[in-house]
Amino acid sequence: MDEPSEKVDRGVETSVSKEVSGFVAALSDEHRMLVILKAQLYGGTWEPMLDDLQNRLAGKPYIFKLANRIRDDIERIEQMREFEQEHNVDLAEHVELP
Repeated sequence: MDEPSEKVDRGVETSVSKEVSGFVAALSDEHRMLVILKAQLYGGTWEPMLDDLQNRLAGKPYIFKLANRIRDDIERIEQMREFEQEHNVDLAEHVELP
């Protein structure tokens, strides 16, 4: 009886993989850059990057100047972070890094 559940698990995995692949394929260049920066400069987590952006908006010290469109970047990060949490993936594993 273990075999049917394994087949179901593979089917779910395939479905999730297709959803992740579709999400990654639809990412704009700005989204991809944020994923790359997350992986390369912020230890693979969104929180330090969001802190940097929010500190910059508040006129506080920040680590890295990302872009002039800080609010847009914050929205992009929140969207991608939510997707990662919902699908238990790290987009950096699916976006080609330079």
